[in-house]
Amino acid sequence: MGDFLASVYPWTKSLHVISIIAWMAGIFYLPRLFVRHVESVEQRSETDLLFQDMERKLLKMIMNPAFISSWVFGLMLVFTPGVVDWSSGWSWVKAACVLGMTWFHHWCGWRRKDFVEGRNTRSGRHYRMMNEVPTLLMIVIVIMIIARPF
Repeated sequence: MGDFLASVYPWTKSLHVISIIAWMAGIFYLPRLFVRHVESVEQRSETDLLFQDMERKLLKMIMNPAFISSWVFGLMLVFTPGVVDWSSGWSWVKAACVLGMTWFHHWCGWRRKDFVEGRNTRSGRHYRMMNEVPTLLMIVIVIMIIARPF
């Protein structure tokens, strides 16, 4: 299995990066939709339904497939011999941040359901602040992968 993963490494890495770009685009955009939704849209209006539809499609058609493929190709990279040195601290920090990003993805899904069920209690400010979480996680992940500081 290790030989196969090593032979497809450039393809796996390419598909992982493509998946991450798509996932991050959605992770950055969905909370911004939530901000506009909560600040500019009256509940049970036609615009409310439009926002719910946009949020659902972004999550279900872009973010979820990108999330799954990011994990699949990421795990393939983890199991490729020589790619990850688990004795180094950077790999554990990166793994923790990936788990944090995964939690944020699910948090967005839970918040979308709040809008659908008409029980959102969070403000636009809350969504703006939460939108900084994936930015911080992304910065740490990129530094861990590229600089490998420890």
